[in-house]
Amino acid sequence: QVQLVESGGGLVQAGGSLRLSCAASGRTFKSYTMAWFRQAPGKERGVVAATIWSIGTTYYADSVKGRFTISGDNAKNTVYLQMNSLKSEDTAVYYCAADSSYGTVWYNRHSYDYWGQGTQVTVSS
Repeated sequence: QVQLVESGGGLVQAGGSLRLSCAASGRTFKSYTMAWFRQAPGKERGVVAATIWSIGTTYYADSVKGRFTISGDNAKNTVYLQMNSLKSEDTAVYYCAADSSYGTVWYNRHSYDYWGQGTQVTVSS
C-alpha cells in the first residue's frame, strides 16, 4: 500500500518561506513522477510542481516559477517543496501526489494514482 504523508504547512507572513515535505512509503519511488498540487477554497486543485524522480526533471506552474523549488531525497523517499517569497494567493491546502506510469501528464491531477492527506499553508498579507 502506497502512503504519502505531507508535513510542514503553517501560517507565514507574505514574503516568508516554508518547506513542505512528503514522505513516501510502500514502494520504491525512483521511477515515479512526484508532484505537488494545491487547492484554495472554491477553486479546483491545480499543479504547483512536479519531478520525474529518476532523472531529476522538474516542472513548475507559471505562478510559482522562480519562487518554489521541488526536490527529492532518494535515501529518505521524501519529496520537498521549498516555497520562498510567499504571497497571499499561495494560501491553499497543498497535496503530494505520485504516479508510476510512463508518460504521466505532469500537470493533470487525473494522471496521479496516489495522494496525501494535504497540509494547510496560509500566507497572511
